[in-house]
This record gives sequence, C-alpha cells and structure tokens, in this order.
Amino acid sequence: MPDVTITVGEDGPYIVDGDIRLTAPDGRELDLPYDVGLCRCARSANQPFCDGAHATYDFDGTLAN
Repeated sequence: MPDVTITVGEDGPYIVDGDIRLTAPDGRELDLPYDVGLCRCARSANQPFCDGAHATYDFDGTLAN
C-alpha cells in the first residue's frame, strides 16, 4: 500500500499527498499530480478538485469534533 496523507486545509480543500489513483464514475482513471486539493466547499467549477472558489465567499471549513 502506498503512503498517502490527507490533510484538511483550514477553510480550504483536502490536500491529498501521495501516490493515489482517482477513478471517474465512467471508470476512466484521472491523471493526477503527486499532491492534489479536493474541494470541500462544493463550489469549485473543477469538481472534485479545488479551484480556490472557497476564498471568494468566506467558506467556513470548521470541523465538528
């Protein structure tokens, strides 16, 4: 199993660092850089990836414990 780390960005995306494979619903594998930001705010125009949209409307990414 490869080493993968997922870090929750403060009021931003999930940062996935490591050698991962991401598969689209149609079964094709998406070509990814080594680390990738995955959207948490649901406003990215490039879902599932972060495009910085969270910064334009003051996204509150506070995690509930």
